[in-house]
Amino acid sequence: MSKGFKWVFRSPPRLLLIGFACIILAGTILLKLPAATAAEETTSWIDALFTATSATCVTGLVTLDTGTHWTTFGQIVILALIQIGGLGFMTMATLFAFFLKRKISLKERLILQEALNQSSMEGIVRLVRRVIVYALSIQLIGALLLSVRFLFDMSPGRAIYFGIFHAISFFNNAGFDIMGHYKSLTDYVGDPLVNIVTMLLIILGGLGFIVLSDLIDWKRTRRLTLHSKVVLSMTGFLIGFGALVILVFEYTNAGTMEPLSFGEKLLSAFLQSVSPRTAGVNSLDLASLRQATQFFLVLLMFIGASPGSTGGGIKTTTFATLIGAVYAMMRGKDDVVMFRYRLAQERVYKALTVTLLSLALVLVATMILSTTEDHHFLEILFEVTSAFSTVGLSMGLTLELTLVGKIIIIVMMFIGRVGPLSMGYAFGPKPGRTLYRYAEGKIIIG
Repeated sequence: MSKGFKWVFRSPPRLLLIGFACIILAGTILLKLPAATAAEETTSWIDALFTATSATCVTGLVTLDTGTHWTTFGQIVILALIQIGGLGFMTMATLFAFFLKRKISLKERLILQEALNQSSMEGIVRLVRRVIVYALSIQLIGALLLSVRFLFDMSPGRAIYFGIFHAISFFNNAGFDIMGHYKSLTDYVGDPLVNIVTMLLIILGGLGFIVLSDLIDWKRTRRLTLHSKVVLSMTGFLIGFGALVILVFEYTNAGTMEPLSFGEKLLSAFLQSVSPRTAGVNSLDLASLRQATQFFLVLLMFIGASPGSTGGGIKTTTFATLIGAVYAMMRGKDDVVMFRYRLAQERVYKALTVTLLSLALVLVATMILSTTEDHHFLEILFEVTSAFSTVGLSMGLTLELTLVGKIIIIVMMFIGRVGPLSMGYAFGPKPGRTLYRYAEGKIIIG
C-alpha cells in the first residue's frame, strides 16, 4: 500500500471525511447528467455540487427547486444521498456486508465507532444492525401514513412516491421536499396527520439510535442510561419551550399565525419548534416571522439534535453539559452532576471546545457572507447557522447566493455534517503522551 493510502487509512476520522467527500462527488456527477434535469432546465456544476452536498449532509438548503427542477431520476439520486448521508456511508456499507455474510473487520469497526460517535467498539456491530432495522421500520411506517394522507390530493402512484420521499427526508432530518415552488408544508399548515407524522419522524431521527435502542429495551431492563435521560429531558424541554416562545411571538402576526385557528396555531408552533432541530421543514413563511422569532430559531438550530442521530448542531448533550457547568459554578460546586451522576472533566472540556469551535465557524462565515452578499445581517446569520447545523431552513437567501456565497455554504454544510472536532482529528497532529504538568498559575476571571 502506498504512503498516500496509508495516510488515509491510518485515521478513522480522516477516512470518514474522505468517504463523505467521495459520495458528494459521485452525487454531483449524477445530478449533472441530462437525465437528472427536467426539460428546458440546465444545472451548473456549482448547483449540482451544492445540491449533492446538501443531500449528503442531510441539510435541505437548495438553490434549485427540488420538486420542479429535477426529474424523477434526479430526485431519486437526492433521496439516495439523503439515506446514505443520514445513516452514514459506513452503516450502509455494513448493510451490504450483512447481505453478503462478510465479517466486519477491526478497521471497519473503528470507522463505525467514529461514525456513530461511540466511546468504544463494544457492541458496535449489534448497534449497526439495530440502526438499520429501526431506521427502515420507522421510515416505512411514516411513508405509509403520509401516502394515505396524500391519496386525497393526488393519484395513488404519486401519493406513494411523495410519502416515501418525505418520510425518508424527514426521518433523516434532511428537509428536502418535492411539493414544488419552495412551499415545503405550508399547504398543510393545519393538517393534523401530516404535522404529527412529520414531527414524530423528525424527533425519532434526531434522538439518536442509542436512545431509540434504550427506549425499546426499557420494557426488559426498566432503566435508561444517563445519556438517554439527558437527551430525552433536553429534547422535551427544547420542543415545549420552543413552541411556547414561537406561539407567543407569532400569535398576532398577520403574516404567519393570526389567520389560523387556535388548533392550527398550536400545530404550526410545535412543528416550527421541532424543525430547527436540524430538519428544515416549515409550515409558516419564515421571511414573515418577527425578528425575535427568527433569532430564536437561530438559537434552536445552533443547539441542534442529539449525538449519534441524523441531525447536526452542537447537540443537546453539549448544551446540557454547558448548562450544568454554569449551574455548578454558580452554586460553588466542583462537579457537574446530572441525574445523580458526575460528569468527567474531559466531557465538560469537550462540550466547551465543540461550542466555541462551532461558534467561531458560524461567526467567521457570517462575516464573510456579510461582505459578499447584499442582505440583512440576520438573514445571513440564519442561513449560515442553518447550513452548519445541517437544518435546511432558509429565509430566501440561498436562491440569491453569489458563487463565493455558495462555496462558503457548501463548506459549512460539510463541516457541520462531519463535525468540527472530527475535522480537527482528521488533519491535526496526533497527540503525544504528556509526561509532565506545568506549575499552577492564577488569572482573574469575570
